[in-house]
Amino acid sequence: MRICGGKRSMFQVSVPPISLLATIICLTLPFLPPTLSLQSAVNVWPKPRLVSWPKPLARSLSTNFTINSPYHQNLQPAISRYLRLSRTEHHHPLITPSVNVSTSSPPLQTLSIDISDLAASLQHGVNETYSLSISEVGETAYLTAETAWGAMRGLETFSQLVWGNPSVVPVGLYIWDAPLFAHRGVMLDTSRNYYGVEDILRTIEAMSANKLNVFHWHVTDSHSFPLMVPSEPELAAKGAYGPDMIYSPSDVAKIVQFGLEHGVRVLPEIDSPGHTGSWAEAYPDIVACANMFWLPAGSDWGDRLASEPGTGHLNPLNPKTYQVLKNVIRDVSILFPETFYHGGADEIVPGCWKADPTIQSFIANGGTLSQLLETFVNFTLPYILSLNRTVVYWEDVLLDGIVKVDSSFLPKEHTILQTWNNGTNNTKRIVEAGYRAIVSSSEFYYLDCGHGDFLGNDSQYDQQAGGESLNGGSWCGPFKTWQTIYDYDITYGLSEDEAKLVLGGEVALWSEQADPTVLDARIWPRTSAMAETLWSGNRDESGKKRSAEATDRLNEWRYRMVSRGVKAEPIQPLWCVRNPGMCNAVESS
Repeated sequence: MRICGGKRSMFQVSVPPISLLATIICLTLPFLPPTLSLQSAVNVWPKPRLVSWPKPLARSLSTNFTINSPYHQNLQPAISRYLRLSRTEHHHPLITPSVNVSTSSPPLQTLSIDISDLAASLQHGVNETYSLSISEVGETAYLTAETAWGAMRGLETFSQLVWGNPSVVPVGLYIWDAPLFAHRGVMLDTSRNYYGVEDILRTIEAMSANKLNVFHWHVTDSHSFPLMVPSEPELAAKGAYGPDMIYSPSDVAKIVQFGLEHGVRVLPEIDSPGHTGSWAEAYPDIVACANMFWLPAGSDWGDRLASEPGTGHLNPLNPKTYQVLKNVIRDVSILFPETFYHGGADEIVPGCWKADPTIQSFIANGGTLSQLLETFVNFTLPYILSLNRTVVYWEDVLLDGIVKVDSSFLPKEHTILQTWNNGTNNTKRIVEAGYRAIVSSSEFYYLDCGHGDFLGNDSQYDQQAGGESLNGGSWCGPFKTWQTIYDYDITYGLSEDEAKLVLGGEVALWSEQADPTVLDARIWPRTSAMAETLWSGNRDESGKKRSAEATDRLNEWRYRMVSRGVKAEPIQPLWCVRNPGMCNAVESS
Protein backbone atom coordinates (compact mmCIF):
# COMPACT_ATOMS: atom_id res chain seq x y z
CA MET A 1 0.00 0.00 0.00
CA ARG A 2 1.48 3.33 -1.01
CA ILE A 3 1.33 5.96 1.67
CA CYS A 4 3.21 9.06 0.59
CA GLY A 5 1.76 9.24 -2.90
CA GLY A 6 -1.78 9.79 -1.71
CA LYS A 7 -3.06 6.88 -3.79
CA ARG A 8 -6.45 5.45 -2.90
CA SER A 9 -6.43 1.75 -2.02
CA MET A 10 -9.48 -0.44 -1.53
CA PHE A 11 -10.16 0.98 1.92
CA GLN A 12 -8.33 4.31 1.90
CA VAL A 13 -9.68 7.80 2.03
CA SER A 14 -8.21 9.77 -0.85
CA VAL A 15 -5.33 11.86 0.48
CA PRO A 16 -3.67 14.73 -1.36
CA PRO A 17 -0.11 15.81 -0.56
CA ILE A 18 -0.22 17.91 2.59
CA SER A 19 2.85 20.10 2.46
CA LEU A 20 6.33 20.55 1.08
CA LEU A 21 7.74 19.32 4.40
CA ALA A 22 5.71 16.10 4.19
CA THR A 23 6.82 15.60 0.60
CA ILE A 24 10.47 15.96 1.53
CA ILE A 25 10.10 13.51 4.41
CA CYS A 26 8.25 11.03 2.21
CA LEU A 27 11.03 11.18 -0.37
CA THR A 28 13.60 10.36 2.29
CA LEU A 29 11.63 7.60 3.99
CA PRO A 30 12.88 4.78 1.71
CA PHE A 31 16.40 5.52 2.92
CA LEU A 32 15.62 5.52 6.63
CA PRO A 33 16.83 2.64 8.81
CA PRO A 34 14.24 -0.03 9.69
CA THR A 35 11.47 1.29 11.88
CA LEU A 36 11.35 0.18 15.51
CA SER A 37 8.05 -0.56 17.19
CA LEU A 38 6.72 2.47 19.01
CA GLN A 39 5.43 -0.01 21.57
CA SER A 40 8.94 -0.36 22.96
CA ALA A 41 8.62 3.16 24.34
CA VAL A 42 5.19 4.68 24.39
CA ASN A 43 1.76 3.77 23.13
CA VAL A 44 -0.28 5.59 20.49
CA TRP A 45 -3.88 4.42 20.03
CA PRO A 46 -5.11 3.97 17.39
CA LYS A 47 -1.85 2.81 15.89
CA PRO A 48 -0.60 5.28 13.26
CA ARG A 49 -0.38 4.17 9.65
CA LEU A 50 3.35 4.83 9.39
CA VAL A 51 5.92 5.33 12.14
CA SER A 52 9.63 5.85 11.62
CA TRP A 53 11.72 5.89 14.80
CA PRO A 54 15.15 4.44 14.00
CA LYS A 55 16.63 4.90 17.47
CA PRO A 56 14.86 4.72 20.86
CA LEU A 57 15.80 8.24 21.90
CA ALA A 58 13.86 10.83 23.87
CA ARG A 59 14.41 14.24 25.36
CA SER A 60 12.66 16.39 27.90
CA LEU A 61 9.64 18.55 27.23
CA SER A 62 10.09 22.12 28.34
CA THR A 63 8.03 23.22 31.32
CA ASN A 64 7.20 26.27 29.18
CA PHE A 65 6.24 24.17 26.16
CA THR A 66 3.98 26.01 23.70
CA ILE A 67 1.92 25.19 20.60
CA ASN A 68 1.90 27.63 17.67
CA SER A 69 -0.86 27.47 15.07
CA PRO A 70 -2.79 29.64 12.64
CA TYR A 71 -6.11 30.76 14.12
CA HIS A 72 -9.12 28.48 13.74
CA GLN A 73 -12.25 28.92 15.84
CA ASN A 74 -12.64 25.27 16.77
CA LEU A 75 -8.97 24.37 16.82
CA GLN A 76 -8.03 26.97 19.43
CA PRO A 77 -9.89 25.20 22.29
CA ALA A 78 -8.26 21.93 21.20
CA ILE A 79 -4.83 23.54 21.31
CA SER A 80 -5.47 24.84 24.83
CA ARG A 81 -6.69 21.39 25.87
CA TYR A 82 -3.70 19.54 24.45
CA LEU A 83 -1.23 22.12 25.73
CA ARG A 84 -2.56 21.60 29.24
CA LEU A 85 -2.54 17.82 28.80
CA SER A 86 1.02 17.73 27.46
CA ARG A 87 2.30 19.86 30.31
CA THR A 88 0.45 18.25 33.20
CA GLU A 89 -0.62 14.67 32.42
CA HIS A 90 2.73 13.07 33.40
CA HIS A 91 1.58 9.64 32.29
CA HIS A 92 3.50 6.71 33.78
CA PRO A 93 3.46 3.72 31.40
CA LEU A 94 2.65 0.36 32.97
CA ILE A 95 5.99 -0.91 31.69
CA THR A 96 8.94 1.46 31.92
CA PRO A 97 9.99 2.40 28.37
CA SER A 98 13.41 1.16 27.27
CA VAL A 99 14.46 4.52 25.88
CA ASN A 100 17.61 6.56 26.16
CA VAL A 101 16.71 10.04 27.41
CA SER A 102 19.20 12.62 26.18
CA THR A 103 20.65 14.93 28.78
CA SER A 104 22.60 16.98 26.26
CA SER A 105 19.77 17.99 23.91
CA PRO A 106 17.79 21.09 24.90
CA PRO A 107 14.16 20.57 25.94
CA LEU A 108 11.50 20.62 23.24
CA GLN A 109 10.04 24.11 23.40
CA THR A 110 7.40 24.30 20.67
CA LEU A 111 5.05 22.31 18.48
CA SER A 112 4.48 24.27 15.28
CA ILE A 113 1.29 23.50 13.34
CA ASP A 114 0.91 24.14 9.62
CA ILE A 115 -2.56 23.79 8.05
CA SER A 116 -3.20 23.96 4.30
CA ASP A 117 -6.97 24.47 4.28
CA LEU A 118 -8.34 26.40 7.25
CA ALA A 119 -11.78 26.74 5.66
CA ALA A 120 -12.59 23.01 5.45
CA SER A 121 -15.73 22.26 7.47
CA LEU A 122 -16.30 19.21 9.63
CA GLN A 123 -18.34 16.93 7.40
CA HIS A 124 -18.17 13.44 5.96
CA GLY A 125 -14.98 12.88 3.97
CA VAL A 126 -13.05 15.85 5.33
CA ASN A 127 -9.31 15.24 5.13
CA GLU A 128 -7.93 14.08 8.50
CA THR A 129 -4.39 13.41 7.32
CA TYR A 130 -1.49 14.68 9.38
CA SER A 131 2.24 14.22 9.73
CA LEU A 132 4.32 14.72 12.86
CA SER A 133 8.08 15.21 12.99
CA ILE A 134 10.13 15.49 16.19
CA SER A 135 13.83 15.95 15.47
CA GLU A 136 16.79 15.05 17.67
CA VAL A 137 18.00 18.64 17.31
CA GLY A 138 16.28 21.98 17.40
CA GLU A 139 13.67 23.22 19.81
CA THR A 140 10.61 22.82 17.55
CA ALA A 141 8.52 19.84 16.47
CA TYR A 142 6.33 20.10 13.37
CA LEU A 143 2.73 19.01 12.86
CA THR A 144 1.46 19.37 9.30
CA ALA A 145 -2.16 18.81 8.34
CA GLU A 146 -4.46 19.53 5.43
CA THR A 147 -7.28 20.72 7.73
CA ALA A 148 -7.90 21.76 11.33
CA TRP A 149 -9.54 18.37 11.89
CA GLY A 150 -6.40 16.55 10.84
CA ALA A 151 -4.44 18.83 13.15
CA MET A 152 -6.68 17.71 16.04
CA ARG A 153 -5.82 14.08 15.28
CA GLY A 154 -2.13 14.95 15.26
CA LEU A 155 -2.43 16.81 18.56
CA GLU A 156 -3.95 13.71 20.14
CA THR A 157 -1.05 11.62 18.87
CA PHE A 158 1.46 14.11 20.22
CA SER A 159 -0.23 14.06 23.64
CA GLN A 160 0.08 10.28 23.78
CA LEU A 161 3.79 10.48 22.94
CA VAL A 162 4.48 12.51 26.09
CA TRP A 163 5.15 10.56 29.28
CA GLY A 164 6.91 10.71 32.62
CA ASN A 165 7.56 13.29 35.31
CA PRO A 166 9.39 15.36 34.27
CA SER A 167 7.85 14.90 30.85
CA VAL A 168 9.82 13.51 27.92
CA VAL A 169 9.03 12.90 24.24
CA PRO A 170 10.59 10.55 21.66
CA VAL A 171 12.88 12.23 19.15
CA GLY A 172 14.12 11.28 15.70
CA LEU A 173 10.49 10.37 15.14
CA TYR A 174 8.29 10.78 12.07
CA ILE A 175 4.62 9.77 11.82
CA TRP A 176 2.36 9.90 8.77
CA ASP A 177 -1.24 9.11 9.49
CA ALA A 178 -4.69 9.07 7.92
CA PRO A 179 -7.85 7.02 8.47
CA LEU A 180 -8.79 4.05 6.33
CA PHE A 181 -12.49 4.83 6.77
CA ALA A 182 -14.07 8.28 6.82
CA HIS A 183 -17.00 7.36 9.10
CA ARG A 184 -16.03 6.11 12.57
CA GLY A 185 -18.77 6.40 15.12
CA VAL A 186 -20.60 5.62 18.32
CA MET A 187 -24.39 5.36 18.44
CA LEU A 188 -26.00 6.11 21.81
CA ASP A 189 -29.70 5.57 22.57
CA THR A 190 -30.93 8.27 24.98
CA SER A 191 -34.62 7.36 24.83
CA ARG A 192 -34.83 4.11 26.76
CA ASN A 193 -32.73 5.59 29.54
CA TYR A 194 -31.71 9.22 29.90
CA TYR A 195 -28.11 10.44 29.88
CA GLY A 196 -27.14 13.86 31.17
CA VAL A 197 -25.36 16.38 28.98
CA GLU A 198 -22.10 15.84 30.90
CA ASP A 199 -22.26 12.10 30.15
CA ILE A 200 -22.59 12.84 26.44
CA LEU A 201 -19.74 15.36 26.53
CA ARG A 202 -17.49 12.87 28.31
CA THR A 203 -18.29 10.29 25.64
CA ILE A 204 -17.49 12.72 22.83
CA GLU A 205 -14.20 13.65 24.48
CA ALA A 206 -13.22 9.98 24.75
CA MET A 207 -14.26 9.45 21.15
CA SER A 208 -11.95 12.24 20.03
CA ALA A 209 -9.07 10.70 21.99
CA ASN A 210 -9.67 7.50 20.01
CA LYS A 211 -9.87 9.44 16.72
CA LEU A 212 -13.56 8.65 16.25
CA ASN A 213 -15.50 11.34 14.45
CA VAL A 214 -19.28 10.68 14.50
CA PHE A 215 -21.56 10.74 17.55
CA HIS A 216 -24.79 9.17 16.26
CA TRP A 217 -27.44 10.38 18.67
CA HIS A 218 -30.47 8.07 18.71
CA VAL A 219 -32.32 10.68 20.68
CA THR A 220 -35.97 9.55 20.47
CA ASP A 221 -37.82 6.23 20.49
CA SER A 222 -41.08 4.70 21.73
CA HIS A 223 -39.97 4.95 25.33
CA SER A 224 -39.38 8.68 25.65
CA PHE A 225 -39.04 11.86 23.58
CA PRO A 226 -36.39 13.85 25.45
CA LEU A 227 -35.56 16.42 22.73
CA MET A 228 -37.22 19.82 23.04
CA VAL A 229 -38.30 20.70 19.50
CA PRO A 230 -39.16 24.43 19.47
CA SER A 231 -42.12 24.21 17.07
CA GLU A 232 -43.49 21.06 18.73
CA PRO A 233 -42.78 21.58 22.44
CA GLU A 234 -45.49 19.17 23.60
CA LEU A 235 -43.55 16.19 22.26
CA ALA A 236 -40.91 16.58 24.96
CA ALA A 237 -43.16 18.18 27.56
CA LYS A 238 -45.39 15.12 27.52
CA GLY A 239 -43.12 12.48 25.98
CA ALA A 240 -39.99 12.85 28.12
CA TYR A 241 -39.59 10.92 31.36
CA GLY A 242 -39.72 14.20 33.27
CA PRO A 243 -38.87 17.90 33.05
CA ASP A 244 -35.34 17.19 34.29
CA MET A 245 -34.80 14.65 31.50
CA ILE A 246 -35.13 16.91 28.47
CA TYR A 247 -32.43 18.17 26.09
CA SER A 248 -33.09 21.86 25.49
CA PRO A 249 -31.92 23.71 22.37
CA SER A 250 -29.13 25.22 24.48
CA ASP A 251 -28.09 21.71 25.56
CA VAL A 252 -27.96 20.64 21.93
CA ALA A 253 -25.94 23.72 20.98
CA LYS A 254 -23.47 22.95 23.76
CA ILE A 255 -23.08 19.35 22.62
CA VAL A 256 -22.71 20.31 18.94
CA GLN A 257 -20.10 22.96 19.75
CA PHE A 258 -18.23 20.58 22.03
CA GLY A 259 -18.21 18.10 19.16
CA LEU A 260 -16.75 20.70 16.80
CA GLU A 261 -13.99 21.47 19.27
CA HIS A 262 -13.15 17.75 19.40
CA GLY A 263 -13.51 16.93 15.69
CA VAL A 264 -16.69 14.91 16.28
CA ARG A 265 -19.82 15.37 14.17
CA VAL A 266 -23.16 15.05 15.99
CA LEU A 267 -25.56 13.09 13.78
CA PRO A 268 -29.19 13.17 14.99
CA GLU A 269 -31.59 10.29 14.54
CA ILE A 270 -35.34 10.81 14.82
CA ASP A 271 -36.56 7.27 14.29
CA SER A 272 -39.86 7.00 12.39
CA PRO A 273 -42.40 5.77 11.45
CA GLY A 274 -41.70 2.88 13.86
CA HIS A 275 -40.35 3.36 17.38
CA THR A 276 -42.62 6.37 17.92
CA GLY A 277 -44.85 5.39 20.84
CA SER A 278 -43.67 8.39 22.88
CA TRP A 279 -45.17 10.74 20.29
CA ALA A 280 -48.63 9.56 21.34
CA GLU A 281 -48.38 11.39 24.67
CA ALA A 282 -48.75 14.65 22.73
CA TYR A 283 -50.47 13.43 19.56
CA PRO A 284 -52.40 10.18 20.18
CA ASP A 285 -54.33 10.55 16.92
CA ILE A 286 -51.24 10.11 14.70
CA VAL A 287 -49.81 7.00 16.40
CA ALA A 288 -51.09 3.49 15.76
CA CYS A 289 -51.19 0.89 18.57
CA ALA A 290 -49.75 3.24 21.20
CA ASN A 291 -49.60 2.14 24.84
CA MET A 292 -50.74 -1.41 24.13
CA PHE A 293 -49.19 -4.56 25.55
CA TRP A 294 -46.47 -5.52 23.12
CA LEU A 295 -47.17 -9.28 22.90
CA PRO A 296 -50.88 -10.16 23.13
CA ALA A 297 -51.62 -13.25 25.23
CA GLY A 298 -51.55 -16.46 23.25
CA SER A 299 -50.16 -14.75 20.18
CA ASP A 300 -47.36 -15.98 17.99
CA TRP A 301 -44.27 -13.82 17.60
CA GLY A 302 -45.52 -12.75 14.18
CA ASP A 303 -48.58 -11.20 15.81
CA ARG A 304 -46.61 -8.98 18.18
CA LEU A 305 -47.24 -5.24 18.27
CA ALA A 306 -43.58 -4.37 18.85
CA SER A 307 -40.29 -6.22 18.98
CA GLU A 308 -39.92 -5.17 22.61
CA PRO A 309 -42.15 -3.39 25.15
CA GLY A 310 -42.99 0.12 24.01
CA THR A 311 -45.50 0.12 21.16
CA GLY A 312 -46.39 2.75 18.58
CA HIS A 313 -45.92 3.55 14.87
CA LEU A 314 -46.77 6.82 13.14
CA ASN A 315 -49.79 6.46 10.88
CA PRO A 316 -48.80 7.24 7.25
CA LEU A 317 -52.46 7.72 6.27
CA ASN A 318 -53.08 10.64 8.64
CA PRO A 319 -52.16 14.02 7.08
CA LYS A 320 -51.47 15.42 10.55
CA THR A 321 -48.58 12.95 10.85
CA TYR A 322 -46.67 14.89 8.22
CA GLN A 323 -47.51 18.30 9.68
CA VAL A 324 -45.93 17.28 12.98
CA LEU A 325 -43.06 15.36 11.45
CA LYS A 326 -42.07 18.14 9.06
CA ASN A 327 -41.91 20.55 11.98
CA VAL A 328 -39.66 18.10 13.81
CA ILE A 329 -37.40 17.51 10.81
CA ARG A 330 -37.06 21.24 10.11
CA ASP A 331 -36.22 22.10 13.71
CA VAL A 332 -33.78 19.22 14.08
CA SER A 333 -32.01 20.35 10.91
CA ILE A 334 -31.67 23.81 12.46
CA LEU A 335 -30.45 22.46 15.80
CA PHE A 336 -27.91 20.14 14.17
CA PRO A 337 -25.75 21.55 11.35
CA GLU A 338 -24.63 18.01 10.41
CA THR A 339 -25.29 17.25 6.73
CA PHE A 340 -26.50 13.70 7.46
CA TYR A 341 -30.02 13.23 8.86
CA HIS A 342 -30.88 9.79 10.24
CA GLY A 343 -34.53 8.94 9.65
CA GLY A 344 -34.51 5.47 11.27
CA ALA A 345 -37.23 3.53 9.36
CA ASP A 346 -36.36 0.24 11.09
CA GLU A 347 -38.46 -2.55 12.56
CA ILE A 348 -41.87 -1.86 11.11
CA VAL A 349 -44.01 -4.41 12.95
CA PRO A 350 -47.05 -5.45 10.89
CA GLY A 351 -49.25 -6.09 13.95
CA CYS A 352 -48.97 -2.48 15.08
CA TRP A 353 -50.16 -0.94 11.85
CA LYS A 354 -52.83 -3.62 11.45
CA ALA A 355 -54.27 -2.63 14.84
CA ASP A 356 -55.29 0.78 13.47
CA PRO A 357 -58.83 1.02 11.94
CA THR A 358 -57.82 3.34 9.09
CA ILE A 359 -54.96 1.06 8.12
CA GLN A 360 -57.27 -1.96 8.39
CA SER A 361 -59.54 -0.29 5.85
CA PHE A 362 -56.57 0.51 3.59
CA ILE A 363 -55.50 -3.14 3.60
CA ALA A 364 -59.06 -4.36 3.09
CA ASN A 365 -59.15 -2.30 -0.11
CA GLY A 366 -56.05 -3.93 -1.52
CA GLY A 367 -53.31 -1.85 0.04
CA THR A 368 -50.13 -3.38 1.47
CA LEU A 369 -47.93 -2.52 4.42
CA SER A 370 -45.01 -1.92 2.08
CA GLN A 371 -47.13 0.62 0.21
CA LEU A 372 -47.77 2.33 3.55
CA LEU A 373 -44.03 2.63 4.16
CA GLU A 374 -43.49 3.85 0.60
CA THR A 375 -46.14 6.52 1.18
CA PHE A 376 -44.35 7.61 4.33
CA VAL A 377 -40.92 7.71 2.68
CA ASN A 378 -42.28 9.51 -0.37
CA PHE A 379 -43.66 12.28 1.86
CA THR A 380 -40.67 12.69 4.15
CA LEU A 381 -37.50 11.90 2.20
CA PRO A 382 -37.92 14.69 -0.41
CA TYR A 383 -38.50 17.16 2.42
CA ILE A 384 -35.30 16.08 4.19
CA LEU A 385 -33.42 16.45 0.90
CA SER A 386 -34.87 19.94 0.43
CA LEU A 387 -33.07 20.91 3.65
CA ASN A 388 -29.75 19.97 2.00
CA ARG A 389 -29.37 16.77 3.97
CA THR A 390 -28.26 13.28 3.03
CA VAL A 391 -30.66 10.70 4.48
CA VAL A 392 -29.48 7.75 6.53
CA TYR A 393 -31.87 4.85 7.17
CA TRP A 394 -31.46 1.55 8.89
CA GLU A 395 -31.21 -1.30 6.37
CA ASP A 396 -34.76 -2.51 7.10
CA VAL A 397 -36.25 0.10 4.79
CA LEU A 398 -34.81 -1.85 1.84
CA LEU A 399 -34.03 -5.34 3.17
CA ASP A 400 -36.85 -6.26 5.56
CA GLY A 401 -38.56 -9.49 4.61
CA ILE A 402 -42.11 -8.15 5.06
CA VAL A 403 -42.32 -4.34 5.07
CA LYS A 404 -39.88 -2.52 2.77
CA VAL A 405 -39.82 0.02 -0.04
CA ASP A 406 -38.82 -0.36 -3.65
CA SER A 407 -35.37 1.02 -4.34
CA SER A 408 -36.91 3.59 -6.68
CA PHE A 409 -38.06 5.46 -3.57
CA LEU A 410 -34.46 5.66 -2.24
CA PRO A 411 -32.19 7.70 -4.53
CA LYS A 412 -28.72 6.19 -4.25
CA GLU A 413 -26.96 9.54 -4.47
CA HIS A 414 -28.85 10.85 -1.43
CA THR A 415 -29.42 7.74 0.69
CA ILE A 416 -27.10 5.81 3.00
CA LEU A 417 -28.12 2.53 4.61
CA GLN A 418 -26.91 1.44 8.04
CA THR A 419 -26.71 -2.32 8.43
CA TRP A 420 -27.25 -4.22 11.68
CA ASN A 421 -28.37 -7.73 10.69
CA ASN A 422 -26.61 -10.79 9.26
CA GLY A 423 -23.06 -9.48 9.45
CA THR A 424 -21.24 -9.14 6.16
CA ASN A 425 -24.14 -10.69 4.22
CA ASN A 426 -26.35 -7.62 4.54
CA THR A 427 -23.44 -5.29 3.91
CA LYS A 428 -22.94 -7.18 0.65
CA ARG A 429 -26.62 -6.82 -0.26
CA ILE A 430 -26.56 -3.08 0.36
CA VAL A 431 -23.46 -2.30 -1.69
CA GLU A 432 -24.49 -4.72 -4.46
CA ALA A 433 -27.63 -2.60 -4.77
CA GLY A 434 -25.40 0.45 -5.23
CA TYR A 435 -25.96 2.10 -1.83
CA ARG A 436 -23.36 3.46 0.53
CA ALA A 437 -23.22 1.57 3.80
CA ILE A 438 -22.45 2.22 7.45
CA VAL A 439 -21.73 -1.03 9.29
CA SER A 440 -23.16 -1.65 12.77
CA SER A 441 -23.45 -5.42 12.71
CA SER A 442 -25.19 -6.68 15.86
CA GLU A 443 -22.97 -9.77 15.71
CA PHE A 444 -19.86 -7.64 16.24
CA TYR A 445 -20.65 -4.00 17.06
CA TYR A 446 -23.63 -4.09 19.49
CA LEU A 447 -22.28 -3.17 22.91
CA ASP A 448 -25.48 -3.96 24.83
CA CYS A 449 -25.42 -7.65 23.90
CA GLY A 450 -24.64 -10.35 26.42
CA HIS A 451 -26.24 -8.74 29.46
CA GLY A 452 -29.42 -10.81 29.41
CA ASP A 453 -32.88 -9.47 28.68
CA PHE A 454 -34.95 -6.89 30.51
CA LEU A 455 -38.35 -8.58 30.43
CA GLY A 456 -39.89 -9.43 33.76
CA ASN A 457 -41.68 -12.70 34.56
CA ASP A 458 -39.62 -14.44 31.89
CA SER A 459 -39.92 -18.22 32.21
CA GLN A 460 -36.97 -18.90 29.91
CA TYR A 461 -34.65 -18.39 32.89
CA ASP A 462 -36.33 -21.15 34.89
CA GLN A 463 -33.92 -23.87 33.80
CA GLN A 464 -32.27 -25.55 36.76
CA ALA A 465 -30.02 -27.67 34.57
CA GLY A 466 -28.21 -24.59 33.29
CA GLY A 467 -26.46 -24.83 29.97
CA GLU A 468 -25.63 -22.18 27.42
CA SER A 469 -28.66 -22.55 25.16
CA LEU A 470 -30.08 -19.20 26.27
CA ASN A 471 -26.93 -17.28 25.44
CA GLY A 472 -27.40 -15.47 28.71
CA GLY A 473 -30.93 -14.51 27.73
CA SER A 474 -29.70 -11.92 25.24
CA TRP A 475 -31.11 -12.01 21.70
CA CYS A 476 -27.75 -10.94 20.35
CA GLY A 477 -25.48 -12.66 22.87
CA PRO A 478 -22.85 -13.44 23.69
CA PHE A 479 -21.07 -10.35 25.00
CA LYS A 480 -19.00 -8.77 22.22
CA THR A 481 -15.42 -8.90 23.46
CA TRP A 482 -12.89 -6.36 22.31
CA GLN A 483 -11.14 -9.06 20.27
CA THR A 484 -14.43 -9.92 18.53
CA ILE A 485 -14.72 -6.27 17.58
CA TYR A 486 -11.06 -5.89 16.66
CA ASP A 487 -10.94 -8.90 14.35
CA TYR A 488 -14.07 -7.94 12.41
CA ASP A 489 -13.41 -6.91 8.79
CA ILE A 490 -16.32 -4.73 7.70
CA THR A 491 -15.52 -5.15 3.98
CA TYR A 492 -15.06 -8.91 4.12
CA GLY A 493 -16.19 -10.62 0.91
CA LEU A 494 -16.59 -7.40 -1.06
CA SER A 495 -15.00 -6.50 -4.34
CA GLU A 496 -12.79 -3.43 -4.54
CA ASP A 497 -15.59 -1.34 -6.04
CA GLU A 498 -18.10 -2.60 -3.46
CA ALA A 499 -15.71 -1.86 -0.60
CA LYS A 500 -15.51 1.77 -1.71
CA LEU A 501 -19.22 2.10 -0.84
CA VAL A 502 -18.59 1.18 2.80
CA LEU A 503 -18.19 4.54 4.53
CA GLY A 504 -17.14 3.00 7.83
CA GLY A 505 -18.76 1.68 10.97
CA GLU A 506 -20.41 2.46 14.28
CA VAL A 507 -20.66 0.58 17.53
CA ALA A 508 -24.13 0.84 19.07
CA LEU A 509 -25.14 1.12 22.70
CA TRP A 510 -28.86 0.54 23.04
CA SER A 511 -30.01 1.49 26.50
CA GLU A 512 -32.53 -1.06 27.71
CA GLN A 513 -29.95 -2.02 30.35
CA ALA A 514 -27.56 0.90 30.23
CA ASP A 515 -27.58 4.36 31.77
CA PRO A 516 -24.92 6.77 33.04
CA THR A 517 -23.82 4.39 35.79
CA VAL A 518 -22.42 1.89 33.27
CA LEU A 519 -21.90 4.11 30.23
CA ASP A 520 -18.10 4.27 30.25
CA ALA A 521 -17.58 0.57 30.93
CA ARG A 522 -20.07 -0.50 28.26
CA ILE A 523 -18.34 1.62 25.61
CA TRP A 524 -14.66 1.59 26.58
CA PRO A 525 -12.23 0.11 25.79
CA ARG A 526 -14.17 -2.15 23.39
CA THR A 527 -14.91 0.83 21.17
CA SER A 528 -11.19 1.59 21.11
CA ALA A 529 -10.80 -1.73 19.29
CA MET A 530 -13.13 -0.58 16.51
CA ALA A 531 -11.43 2.82 16.47
CA GLU A 532 -8.08 1.27 15.59
CA THR A 533 -9.42 -1.09 12.95
CA LEU A 534 -11.26 1.72 11.17
CA TRP A 535 -8.30 4.07 11.45
CA SER A 536 -5.32 1.89 10.56
CA GLY A 537 -6.70 -1.65 10.20
CA ASN A 538 -6.31 -4.82 12.23
CA ARG A 539 -3.36 -6.35 10.36
CA ASP A 540 0.38 -5.90 10.46
CA GLU A 541 2.66 -5.22 7.50
CA SER A 542 2.62 -8.90 6.51
CA GLY A 543 -1.19 -9.01 6.45
CA LYS A 544 -1.52 -11.02 9.67
CA LYS A 545 -4.16 -10.10 12.24
CA ARG A 546 -2.44 -8.18 15.02
CA SER A 547 -4.88 -8.61 17.92
CA ALA A 548 -2.20 -10.38 20.00
CA GLU A 549 0.20 -7.48 19.54
CA ALA A 550 -2.63 -5.05 20.18
CA THR A 551 -3.47 -6.55 23.58
CA ASP A 552 -0.59 -4.95 25.46
CA ARG A 553 -1.11 -1.64 23.67
CA LEU A 554 -4.84 -1.64 24.47
CA ASN A 555 -4.09 -2.41 28.13
CA GLU A 556 -1.79 0.59 28.20
CA TRP A 557 -4.32 2.80 26.42
CA ARG A 558 -7.14 1.73 28.72
CA TYR A 559 -4.99 2.63 31.70
CA ARG A 560 -4.33 6.07 30.21
CA MET A 561 -8.02 6.64 29.45
CA VAL A 562 -8.85 5.84 33.08
CA SER A 563 -6.28 8.39 34.23
CA ARG A 564 -8.06 10.91 31.98
CA GLY A 565 -11.38 10.29 33.71
CA VAL A 566 -12.95 7.59 31.52
CA LYS A 567 -14.07 4.61 33.60
CA ALA A 568 -13.12 2.02 30.97
CA GLU A 569 -13.37 -1.59 32.09
CA PRO A 570 -10.22 -3.74 32.38
CA ILE A 571 -9.47 -6.39 29.77
CA GLN A 572 -6.85 -8.37 31.74
CA PRO A 573 -5.31 -8.62 35.20
CA LEU A 574 -2.51 -6.16 35.82
CA TRP A 575 -0.15 -9.15 36.01
CA CYS A 576 -0.69 -9.77 32.29
CA VAL A 577 0.18 -6.18 31.52
CA ARG A 578 3.35 -6.40 33.57
CA ASN A 579 4.30 -9.70 31.91
CA PRO A 580 3.73 -9.09 28.18
CA GLY A 581 2.82 -12.15 26.15
CA MET A 582 2.39 -14.46 29.15
CA CYS A 583 -1.41 -14.31 28.98
CA ASN A 584 -1.68 -15.08 25.27
CA ALA A 585 -3.56 -18.17 24.17
CA VAL A 586 -0.56 -19.23 22.08
CA GLU A 587 3.05 -18.65 23.08
CA SER A 588 4.79 -16.18 20.82
CA SER A 589 7.67 -17.64 18.84
